[in-house]
Amino acid sequence: MKLNGMRKLFFTLLISGLATYSALSGAASVGTGGVGGAFSKGSTSVGIVAGSGSAFNDNYIILGIGVGYYVLPGLELGIDVQHWFSGEPSISKISPQIRYVFTQAKVIKPYVGVFYRRTFIDDIRDYNSYGYRAGAYFSSSNGVYIGGGIVYEDESDCPVSDCSNTYPEILFTVSF
Repeated sequence: MKLNGMRKLFFTLLISGLATYSALSGAASVGTGGVGGAFSKGSTSVGIVAGSGSAFNDNYIILGIGVGYYVLPGLELGIDVQHWFSGEPSISKISPQIRYVFTQAKVIKPYVGVFYRRTFIDDIRDYNSYGYRAGAYFSSSNGVYIGGGIVYEDESDCPVSDCSNTYPEILFTVSF
């Protein structure tokens, strides 16, 4: 997929996710009882990525959105998209994922997950990576969960001996 096509996909998913969130955000506290149904079958989650990063000796502003759907209690299928702005070359990422949240605990809800990521870099070869994550969500109010954990990612077609990366993640998720 060309980078321009990836940008169109990113903005389409971003706008769709924000529209879905706007239309359904009232349901988080009305329909499901807010926090109680956050990880239940049929729940939807929306997450937003905003941050900064560096690559290719340049600094970037990172924006993205993730959408997930719980197919079983605690089992979420999702997709995240990111675009790295203000640096050269332009970078976009798309990442389908599976996450399981252990819902038995009352306040702290541990999670584990796996993902695949395709990274598109303008005028440079695209690459695939895969990884896993582990952490915990902490209850807030009205369907909002704050989480944190660790992510391990490994580039699958790396031209050098070690292209793995381990990094922390902080999550703010709204569920409805």
